[in-house]
Amino acid sequence: QVQLGESGGGLVQAGGSLRLSCEASGHTYSFNNYAMGWFRQAPGKEREFVATISRAGTGTLYADSVKGRFTISRDNAKNTVYLQMNSLKPEDTAVYYCAADAAKSYAIATMGQLDYWGKGTLVTVSS
Repeated sequence: QVQLGESGGGLVQAGGSLRLSCEASGHTYSFNNYAMGWFRQAPGKEREFVATISRAGTGTLYADSVKGRFTISRDNAKNTVYLQMNSLKPEDTAVYYCAADAAKSYAIATMGQLDYWGKGTLVTVSS
């Protein structure tokens, strides 16, 4: 079992930046066995894929809506995955969730069917 805890959300003006962190606990000796991802859910909308990263951190995938603005990274020594968000827009307002899966590739993980999820952190971007 892996527990995930997100942090770093908050209120930011359009054009600003935030860095989200997601720290894993529990069976973290195997953290580098997990593909990791960030997803978000805006009010009244379904949860959507934002970014995923491979186990070694060498492969990344992004939703078209965030490509060029967001960067996902991981530090396996710290059992942590990050999401650097730049040039934020009001439409980025959402609860952001990190997720982990030991079986799926980071490509398949973009579909959202991951085994472990955090409780989310709220990002609000004002215009």
